Amino acid sequence: MFIGNREIGQNAPPFIIAEMSGNHNQSLERALEIVDAAAVTGAHAIKLQTYTADTITLNLRGGDFDISDEKSIWSGRNLHDLYKEAHTPWEWHAPIMQRAREHGMLCFSSPFDETAVDFLESLDVPAFKIASFENSHLPLIRKVGATGKPMIISTGMASIAEVDEAVRTAREAGCRDLVLLKCTSTYPATPENTNVLTIPHMRDLFRCDIGLSDHTMGVGVAVAAVAHGATVVEKHFTLRRADGGVDSTFSLEPEEMKALVVESERAWQSLGNVVYGPTEAEKKSLAFRRSIYVAEDVAAGQPLTRENIRIVRPGHGLAPKHYDMLLGRHANRDLKAGTPASWDFVMS
Repeated sequence: MFIGNREIGQNAPPFIIAEMSGNHNQSLERALEIVDAAAVTGAHAIKLQTYTADTITLNLRGGDFDISDEKSIWSGRNLHDLYKEAHTPWEWHAPIMQRAREHGMLCFSSPFDETAVDFLESLDVPAFKIASFENSHLPLIRKVGATGKPMIISTGMASIAEVDEAVRTAREAGCRDLVLLKCTSTYPATPENTNVLTIPHMRDLFRCDIGLSDHTMGVGVAVAAVAHGATVVEKHFTLRRADGGVDSTFSLEPEEMKALVVESERAWQSLGNVVYGPTEAEKKSLAFRRSIYVAEDVAAGQPLTRENIRIVRPGHGLAPKHYDMLLGRHANRDLKAGTPASWDFVMS
């Protein structure tokens, strides 16, 4: 499958998505700087989130509409206030996408309701992303599927049955190019809670490409995911975590994103095939294996002993496994020290 001009799959390097989210800190200038910085890192796409506070929640205070989890980085925040701060104004989408195009990057978004899908379609986005918190929103998935464009669905918190419902809904609505992202919906997430071994299982179960939406710190988990078959990696991205912002604490900075692009491609390159024996590149190194050599001059008729034959480098003589078979045999001609062992010079 392709997203824009970029191939997605096992035969292509991992597709790296830099998620801007709310890291623009309500500044279009900063949003454009984030696009510029992402392009320098080599990331292949920049991703936005398309919603308003009013399309994602109710403007109510207290109870269910305040975040009470003390472990959350957003503890104590009101949902409407948080989403108002984090949202990307819709009028910014076009200039952000234009800046991405100038860099040769793809730019698409996560719609959070049906009106956002219509808006993004008007901008002719190359793909859609369904966020983990929306993967049970089947009407939204149905709406996106009907566009016929590639769809990426994060599977955070979803059971197998719920992922199956989302996949069936997307495909029945018309989606032909689908990627599922293994995701742990904690912010930040820990490596221990990421379970990248789920990736090959998901690929076998749902018959589509699988990637990782990664909220851990650093790049190690994402590289491990590629080693287990992930073809897409999404990481939140910011200019500097010290600048603050709703998602800054678990976002990569430019040097880290650059490392992710490089190391994930190296991980992909290393997969290869199931291979034993020397590769073509290793064949010259066979000379540096050990083999049996004459260590002292041996006269014709003299027995071969531990003193006059040894297992040494290089590897041009008989293999070490033949050493005990040579001991006690007699030379059929004079042998000089440094002669590689051969069955030709022993008496039968």
